[in-house]
Amino acid sequence: MTLLWALLLVPVACIPIAALLPSAQAVLALCVAGAVAVAGIAAALIPSALESPVFAGGQQLMLDALSAYNLGIVVFVFGFSSVYALRYFGHGARDGTFGRSKARRFGAAWFGFLASMILVLVSNNVGMLWVAMETTTLASALLVCLDFDPPSVRASWTYLMICSVGIALALLGTFLLCGEARTVTNGAESPFLWTDLMRVASRMRPGAVKLAFLFLLVGYGTKAGLAPMHTWLPDAHGQAPTPVSAVLSGVLLNCALYSISRFLPVVEGSTGGDGWAFRLLVPFGLVSIGVAAAFIAHEHDLKRLLAYCSVEHIGIIALGLGLGGTTAALFHTLNHSVSKMVAFFCVGNLAHDHGTRDSRAIGGLLKTSRLAGVGLLVAVLALAGTPPSSTFMSELWIARDGIAGGHLAAVVAFLLGAAVIFVVLLRPILGMAWAPAKEGQPTVRARAVDWPLIVLPLALMVALGLWMPVFLSDALTRAAAVLGGVR
Repeated sequence: MTLLWALLLVPVACIPIAALLPSAQAVLALCVAGAVAVAGIAAALIPSALESPVFAGGQQLMLDALSAYNLGIVVFVFGFSSVYALRYFGHGARDGTFGRSKARRFGAAWFGFLASMILVLVSNNVGMLWVAMETTTLASALLVCLDFDPPSVRASWTYLMICSVGIALALLGTFLLCGEARTVTNGAESPFLWTDLMRVASRMRPGAVKLAFLFLLVGYGTKAGLAPMHTWLPDAHGQAPTPVSAVLSGVLLNCALYSISRFLPVVEGSTGGDGWAFRLLVPFGLVSIGVAAAFIAHEHDLKRLLAYCSVEHIGIIALGLGLGGTTAALFHTLNHSVSKMVAFFCVGNLAHDHGTRDSRAIGGLLKTSRLAGVGLLVAVLALAGTPPSSTFMSELWIARDGIAGGHLAAVVAFLLGAAVIFVVLLRPILGMAWAPAKEGQPTVRARAVDWPLIVLPLALMVALGLWMPVFLSDALTRAAAVLGGVR
């Protein structure tokens, strides 16, 4: 289908254009225009894909309900982050600190990152999926070390090394799975196409498929930030420019978890639908929540704090899938992405206004930087699962489905971990709000562009906590059906 190719080719075409533009302002404007164009193409494709899968390239590319739902989140977060990048780098583009060379590198890597994430979501070929995930690593590593100072270079190398090891394990899992599939396919079926793997799954040996999935889970789980494979994440999120941190946390982790979820129905088909693959996600989810709670309690750097919060929420999504709350887990994916995006925007503004990201050095949060301060407080309340936010609803939904499935011990552990994180996550934010402003700290007025970037997504989170639109409910149901729905 032409639109499916356009979805990929538009960001790819923007890469050389960004590398050749004559000024930093032009590159930033291209980032916004390109993101809007991709969002428009996605908006035209998603309704059709929710109804029935859309194919292109001899079925090598496919957009079905699950990938369409994730695509909607990607273009939403990427579009808002592109506008924020224009605001974030705008001053540097005017005074020369964000020069033409750096802007070109940013623009090329930015669109490379977008193109690779889209390829992850539209790959029907599991080998191509692996290539796309590796490409996201390379493109985002260039964005993490955009400033090219020692801390960012070190964080980028750590990210590359750890995620490359993880991706290598995922490649081994892909080889094992496709090798097993080759033994049961005939000439009309491919051992690499996900649609064909689904058809032959029941004929594959369960032991071989389980072994392959273990490698895939650890490999792609490293990229998703599941504990204990999460160690790259705080440094990378902490050192990356704020628009990059928002995309890394808001959608890259989702793409990695999506890659794992693609193999769940294949494993289920091979093992007779006993839920083995889903249950395997439960310990990883609980460990991620526990690790996040321990580190959040001692973290004062606001960006690193949000990075550990990502570990928690990716763990919650994995736990939701494992407990049988597929629809709730997909809903939580959206809620975390939007809330975390706004939180990073607010932290970026606060760091600029106060000259620090250390929560202990910031006071008078709601007086000196009112929009960013209030926005951060509301976003963190949402991330902590406070009603009436949509994250509260999705977490409650996951707990309800877990109890209905007989997983009472796991649900109790989840709720205890969420309660601990509620306290330790809010403590530094409320401390900044209650502490007096530092001497000489002026009141900073928000820019006009900050209002829609912060207020609109937060309003969406509150609205979704009170009311589920029919189109979103339908999209969630159809996406969950690809994974087997609520078991």
